[in-house]
Amino acid sequence: MKDSLKKFIDENRTGFDTREPSDKAWDQIENNLPAKQVSLWNNTMIWRIAAMLFLGLSVYLFATQNSVKTSPRESAKLQGEFSDLESFYSEQIMQKVELINHIQSFNDQEKFTQDLEKLEAMYSVLKEQMKINPTEKVKDALILNFLVRMDLLNQQIKSIEDAKLEQSEEKEASV
Repeated sequence: MKDSLKKFIDENRTGFDTREPSDKAWDQIENNLPAKQVSLWNNTMIWRIAAMLFLGLSVYLFATQNSVKTSPRESAKLQGEFSDLESFYSEQIMQKVELINHIQSFNDQEKFTQDLEKLEAMYSVLKEQMKINPTEKVKDALILNFLVRMDLLNQQIKSIEDAKLEQSEEKEASV
């Protein structure tokens, strides 16, 4: 039986290779696949909105900063606290960027890079503001900038890992 099936397949190979399943068959297969869930945290529109809110908060802080003056002692304390936080978050961000660059083969790199560059530009402006007039609001805005950059990097890492997982699943399915 096995030999006759093999013989039949060998004799009719061209017939098997030229025929394709109908669109109806593909539609049925697609309907039976599990639906892909989109996480709210992976939505780039939410991250863009968060970046715009952060930009608005930064502009507001700059506009209102002239009315708030801190004492030299408070300024030194704020800058000391910030330097500790800056070293911690900068190290974390650097590690994540190196990890992304190490495993990078992702198509959405340009949008990710633009968002990260915007956040870094905002950070530079806020850091200058911290040197000129250190306040608790500026420190909080700087910390928020670090957190948004960390979340953006985590999102990029997850996207890369998901893409690699899909590629490996496709390879396994094709084998």
